[in-house]
Amino acid sequence: MTKSHFIGVDVGTGSARAGVFDRQGALLASARRDIALWQDGPDIAEQSSDDIWRAVCAAVGEAVGAAGIRPEAIGGIGFDATCSLVVLGTGGKPLAVGPHGDDARNVIVWMDHRAAGQAQRINATGHKVLDYVGGAISPEMETPKLLWLKESLPATYAAAWQFLDLADFLTWRATGSLARSTCTVTCKWTYLAHEDRWDEDYFRRIGLGDLAERRFERIGTEIVPPGRALAGGLTRAAAAELGLGAGTAVGAGLIDAHAGGIGTVGRRDGTGSPVGRMAYVLGTSACTMASSAAPIFIPGVWGPYYSAMVPGLWLSEGGQSSAGAAIDQLLALHPAAREAAEAAARRGLSLPDHLAEMVAVRVDALSEAVDLAGRLVVVPDFLGNRSPHADPEARAAIAGLDMARGADSLAALYVAGLLGLGYGLRQIVEASRARGATVDTIELSGGAGRHALVRQLLADCTGVPVAVARQPEPVLLGAAMLGAAASGAFPGLGEAMSAMTGEADLHAPAGGAVAKAHARRFAAFGALQKTAREMRDIATREI
Repeated sequence: MTKSHFIGVDVGTGSARAGVFDRQGALLASARRDIALWQDGPDIAEQSSDDIWRAVCAAVGEAVGAAGIRPEAIGGIGFDATCSLVVLGTGGKPLAVGPHGDDARNVIVWMDHRAAGQAQRINATGHKVLDYVGGAISPEMETPKLLWLKESLPATYAAAWQFLDLADFLTWRATGSLARSTCTVTCKWTYLAHEDRWDEDYFRRIGLGDLAERRFERIGTEIVPPGRALAGGLTRAAAAELGLGAGTAVGAGLIDAHAGGIGTVGRRDGTGSPVGRMAYVLGTSACTMASSAAPIFIPGVWGPYYSAMVPGLWLSEGGQSSAGAAIDQLLALHPAAREAAEAAARRGLSLPDHLAEMVAVRVDALSEAVDLAGRLVVVPDFLGNRSPHADPEARAAIAGLDMARGADSLAALYVAGLLGLGYGLRQIVEASRARGATVDTIELSGGAGRHALVRQLLADCTGVPVAVARQPEPVLLGAAMLGAAASGAFPGLGEAMSAMTGEADLHAPAGGAVAKAHARRFAAFGALQKTAREMRDIATREI
């Protein structure tokens, strides 16, 4: 039987999803399973790698069944996941990552900020390695989390056999290979892919010298590019759990946002290059990814990372620590939110989608929605500012609130929140262009950007055309491309991108009065953001 189909698996913050694709990138079927999330405090977020694997297996089995194809038709499988830290003991046994002692909870989730103090101390060293993370490391990255484990849970740290990024855990669980992806270790672990090495001095300087002394065997000694076939393919045990054939090709994985980038920037438009296309993956958080032929150092934007997404190109990665989650949090503050959520549920919609529909019917053109925000200005930095300010201690700010309590007021707050996300994206675009990056289009993917209102407002806020792939699942597609490349169906990942990425619809930014309105509101956004920083400094200053 011809192995002409490929599976992409995407593990996000709340669920594991699987999709089955053909050689042209057409989605045949997909399935989803929820995964557990423990949050013992505002800065704590943990998961279970066993729970995640069970969800992956169930989603894959359902998707293959729904696609109506036999397992023998699957040529390859690829995995993407959040950049979360998985801790395994001897033999792959999960180890607890919190004082609770529950070994099932062995994953520190990407959004966990318990290592903020460690990140500050690492940044204070000014080590040269930090040049490749935008000048300042984030507590969302893995070396601060490792340092927290060593200092706060020394028994767990000492007992750990392997520390893995979640995508690398999935490929290990599937194949038994401990090879790490260039994407994960370069973007989140400070691996210097352009020099093919870990920097021993960095690890010794920050207090993790023991990793260097053991030749980095616990964090990765074999580093391979995304989509590289891992030796042996699916093990018999993993194949049985997934309902696939033993030996099925498995490609080295990607971080979830980067899979969305792979699934969008390769679209066929005649240029043949992703340079100039900034991927923007808008989900619970948001990530921007721009490729360049040469390294570009942008303060507050992570990277440049060599071959971390598109082979042979440098990647600059910005982002917003909360995006869809910020909109949810913002709306929850309004007194009309509960009633509106009930109305949305009756329509089978999420609250944001319900409000987007409300707004859309009230304007003649979607760009006119900017006027509904009135005097409201929102800086949605609920979990800090990842880019371009690299300020994990930043917090959200809202200006212009009045005494209104009804649905119209809630809709206005929703629009103002969307504008806040758009202006944060505009800051990333401007910071990137100031250092020489090319940004001609924004390639949008992710569930939080599914409504036409969101897409148009992002184009208007940034002044950059927003392209949206007609493919409904670009993140899953990006993961499937890894399996396709690993299977040998294409010479490499670049060729899989060209062959499997479909067309996109373009949302052009409005000009005239709308553009002037956004220029004014963008200035107000910057002023409020600056004021919020100054107020924080005053409030926390010792007297």
